[in-house]
Amino acid sequence: MASGDSPNWISAILRWPLLWHAARLLLVSAYLLGGLAKLLDFASAAAEQEHFGLHPGWLWAATAIVVELGGSLLVVVNRFVWLGAGGLGVLTFVAMLTANAFWTMSGHERFMATNSFFEHLGLIAGLVIVSIVSDVGSPSRAARSQSLQGVAQ
Repeated sequence: MASGDSPNWISAILRWPLLWHAARLLLVSAYLLGGLAKLLDFASAAAEQEHFGLHPGWLWAATAIVVELGGSLLVVVNRFVWLGAGGLGVLTFVAMLTANAFWTMSGHERFMATNSFFEHLGLIAGLVIVSIVSDVGSPSRAARSQSLQGVAQ
């Protein structure tokens, strides 16, 4: 095992094809649940958007539903992942700026908003990473391809 490489048993787990599918589903699970909740209670979803200063609330709520459900579906089925993850990333960025504007807060509220802001920033990074990996190919496919290239040389 070379320096910095994963142990064989970790590599085997990371090449497990179902892990790639499960990871994509888990990455977008909050968006799926959020989109469904907004769809089932549209009036509350619109009111929430207006609470954060996004007017008209119904338009922002409808947009959030389409992006959350549509973007999640694209990531889960591994098609046009760049589009689905990109939409979710932009939606998350707008939410960060409106709901987690920690720079306008103080005390415990600022502490909580700061944590949430940077957690969402990490989520955006995860969406970028899933787009990169999907563009290159699934981890298991990429690993098999590298193995075959090594055998051919």
